[in-house]
Order: sequence, then structure tokens, then C-alpha cells
Amino acid sequence: MVQRDIPCILMRGGTSRGPYFKGTDLPAEREALAEVLIAAMGAGSPLQVDGIGGSRPTTSKVAMLSPSDDDWAEVDYFFAQVHAEKAEVDFSPSCGNILAGVGPAALEMGLVAPEGEETRVRIRNVNTSSRIEAVVQTPGGDVRYDGDARIDGVPGTAAPVILNFMDVVGSKTGALFPTGNPVDVIDGIEVTCIDVAMPMVIARAESFGLTGAESREELDENKAFFERMEPLRIKAGEKMGLGDVSQSVVPKFGLLAPPRAGGAIAARYFMPWNCHPSYAVTGSICTGSCLLAPGTVAAGLAVLPPEHPTPVKIEHPSGSIDVVFDYEIVDGRFTLNSAGLLRTARKLFAGAVSIPGDVWPGAAA
Repeated sequence: MVQRDIPCILMRGGTSRGPYFKGTDLPAEREALAEVLIAAMGAGSPLQVDGIGGSRPTTSKVAMLSPSDDDWAEVDYFFAQVHAEKAEVDFSPSCGNILAGVGPAALEMGLVAPEGEETRVRIRNVNTSSRIEAVVQTPGGDVRYDGDARIDGVPGTAAPVILNFMDVVGSKTGALFPTGNPVDVIDGIEVTCIDVAMPMVIARAESFGLTGAESREELDENKAFFERMEPLRIKAGEKMGLGDVSQSVVPKFGLLAPPRAGGAIAARYFMPWNCHPSYAVTGSICTGSCLLAPGTVAAGLAVLPPEHPTPVKIEHPSGSIDVVFDYEIVDGRFTLNSAGLLRTARKLFAGAVSIPGDVWPGAAA
């Protein structure tokens, strides 16, 4: 069997990892694209031993980059979540951690030219139609990966990548509260169905008999929780206008509890069938918006600083994630202007991933 090689860069973006491809090196047709990504990542086997996936949702992600025809953006970022245990690909969500590697990867691929000591890469997220500015360190015209920035969930330090998110309200549904309500009651539990950068269903941990301080491992082993959560998430997805979400990772699910380590809130983020080992970038923007918007399930739980723009620290299983929100509340309505946060990224290798030749016969040998 002749194998086919597809150029890619394997990168850690934030607390996630995956290959970054040029869109022109992949099939344009969605079904063929899914088959190529399944083969490249080794999906369908829990260990992904026959591919370059890392056997967990956070390490089985793919970024596809192309020149943008958007009037503002330079690069289009298209994200895919590849299932580990099933031979499936979900193109509906996005990933803000993988987004942290988009600016560096675009520079490495020659899609964007470096500009001085730091380069501002303007990105359109194809999955959500949002706009993001990534500020990448480029001293001497080369992407810098070493530095003093530290994020919880990643060992060591690295160069900072600053992400500024815009146009993220109603990313999938077109509305801040897709059901029309800041609080809904589903299966007897109060939830907030909210769509900012990532559609989420958010509840209080105490509603499930949890403290909100549980570890990822404790939550992943809590079958009783998932047996209550998943039917609720599916019903919420229907109410949010997302249709049947039983096979989709969107909407994600979040739990809130009072902070314990000086943050604004303690939170747990589900992907949705496992607890995130830290916290998703898009999920942090959505969760922070839930804290700031009036009348949500976060009322009475969050401890928010008085500054504006407002820094929001979200405590998660590996530490915390910080997001700065520029927002307004007029006549009780929440408006988000932008959300910014610091991430890091690192190139792990550049080369080509090989797939069986019969998966995509049109690929170059």
C-alpha cells in the first residue's frame, strides 16, 4: 500500500495539541476531509496508536489555515475536533487553546509576514465567524517560543501569545441567551444557556450534589453525574436551536461554585463527555460573560473586581485562567466589546503526516 504524505506542523496551543495544516493541502469536500483527519489522527482507537492523536479530547484537535478573503482578517482558521474512541470528526465547535498556535503557525507557513519585534495576526474563525487578533513575538523576523509567560496546565514557561477576541456573542446561535432567558429550568435544574465564543449550558455545582472543587479524575469517574448531565445538555441543545446534539460536542457544559483560591469563580468545563484538565479558552470567555451578565445562575456566586475593563480569574482543576472583559450593561442588557487573554504555544515538529493511500487517492504521493 502506497502511503500519502500531507505537510503539517504539530503544535501545542495553550493546553491543547494537534496538527496545523494548510487548507490547500487537504480535501475541500467535508466527508473526504473527515476521512483524512480520522486516518491522520488514528481516530477509532482509544490510544490513537495508529495516528498522531494523543488519546484525549485536548490532544486530538486539528487546525486548518488558509489566506482569508475577509476585509479585516489575514488568516482563516477552521477547527476540527477528532474523536479518539470513535472514527468521527466534529466541525461544529471551535478551540481557543488551539487558536493560540494559529498566529505562530501562520507565520511558520508563510501565510503572514513578520513585522518587527511582535506581529499582530488578524484571524477569522470560520467555525464561529468571530474575529481574533493574535499578538506573536517575532524578534529578528522569527517566531519566538521561549519566554517567561506561564499558564496553568502547561509545564515550564514560554513566549506570550496575546489573544483579543471580538464579535463572539452569538457565535453559533446568533444570541447571547439562545432560549431568550438568562435562566431556564431543565429536568428540575436551573441552567443558563449562553453563547459567547462557545455555546454552553452552565449550572451550579450544588445542583448536582457537587462542591465544584472536585478533580478532573473524580468527575470523570462520577457516572451518576454524567447520567444526569447528558440528557439535560441534549434538551438544552434543542432549546438553543442547535437541533439534536447527542452526537455533537456543542453545547459544552459548565459547573460553577464559589471561588476558593482568590478567583472570581470556581468552575469545571466538560467537553462534554469528559472534564477538561484545565479550562477551554472559548469556554472561559463564555463562563466569564455568564458571571458578568445580569440574572444568570452565577448570581450570588461570583466575586468580581471593581475595575473596568474587568479581569476575571476562573479557578479550574489545574490552577486558573485569566480573561479581561471590556463590556457594558445598559438597561440590564450585557454587551461584550472584547475579551483578551494570554496563552502560549510551541512548535513540536514540522514535516508530513502519512495516511493510507486509499483514504484520499487524490492526495499527492
